[in-house]
Amino acid sequence: MRQESVKVVIWGFGAMGSGMAKMILKKKGFEITGVCDRNPEIVGKSVFDVLNLPKPKKDVIVQPNIENVVKKDTCDIVLLATDSFTKKAYPKIEWLVRQGVNVISTAEEMSYPKAGEAELADKMNLLAKEYGVTVLGTGVNPGMMMDVLAIALTGVMEDVHEIEVSRINSLSPFGVTVMEEQGVGMSVKEFKELMHKGELAGHVGFKESVGLMTEALGLNLTKFEQTMAPIVTDIDRKSPYGFAKSGDVAGVDMNAIAYIDGKPMIKLHHPQQIEPELAGVETGDYITIKGSPEIHMSIKPEVNGGIGTIAICVNMIPHVMNARPGLKTMIDLPIPRAIMGDVRAMIESE
Repeated sequence: MRQESVKVVIWGFGAMGSGMAKMILKKKGFEITGVCDRNPEIVGKSVFDVLNLPKPKKDVIVQPNIENVVKKDTCDIVLLATDSFTKKAYPKIEWLVRQGVNVISTAEEMSYPKAGEAELADKMNLLAKEYGVTVLGTGVNPGMMMDVLAIALTGVMEDVHEIEVSRINSLSPFGVTVMEEQGVGMSVKEFKELMHKGELAGHVGFKESVGLMTEALGLNLTKFEQTMAPIVTDIDRKSPYGFAKSGDVAGVDMNAIAYIDGKPMIKLHHPQQIEPELAGVETGDYITIKGSPEIHMSIKPEVNGGIGTIAICVNMIPHVMNARPGLKTMIDLPIPRAIMGDVRAMIESE
């Protein structure tokens, strides 16, 4: 018997969370039953007013406390769009799991949490199984463009010798948190000081992408290296959530190498900045896999980071709801695909 609707709560209503709400409201079979965010500019307001959409008969008000949003049988799943790091996301995920709801987190480290927080990953897995729910971390990157897509391409190969992935992308769709993590708007001096102190995140997810690829392909990771450098702009650049004046930092250039059995095998290159086109930079996603047969994939321009993150989180909802309880990664679940029909038709009946 088809359920009444797939009830969704969104925790974090910034650029990503609000985008997820807009997407969900266009799809059949979904219902947004609550939104939680502490931004004083939107607390107490109608979600539909915040989104500039017509208000339906059943309104949803932005609440500052999740306890007032998630209660027994009020939702099937929570889209958690608040953090980048597993350690920060964990207390929220733990609380949600104890309420008996499934969780999809946008935290980059949650795409493969055992890469950096093995103990917390084990705790989440056991807790999710205990309460009969599923937890997934995903996004456009990590979660798809620099890992899962490459993994899928190896499915038509007899053997793999080397993987090179490059994502040249725009940071402009992302919110304030991402701007701060990438050093957007900082002076070069401030950027380098924070980088040397280990207080600048840059791109979060290389370790997680490597973890997904090595586990999926059965490889033995023996060494991992990554580097970070500022991308300095020679013109003023402004995005919806960031600003960098000429001479300051507009983004970050990241590179990583993963050694398999002592040899460099996986190479990742990821320069990202606000308004790259103003500097004459063309965005794109590129994958080269050496082996038999050799594969070269090119997507130009890049898959939009904002739309991609929003879409993959929403599109994975039925797969998370259908999954066996526990902590999952993208390689544990069916391949992502767009929801074009009624989402309720994708939910397996018990």
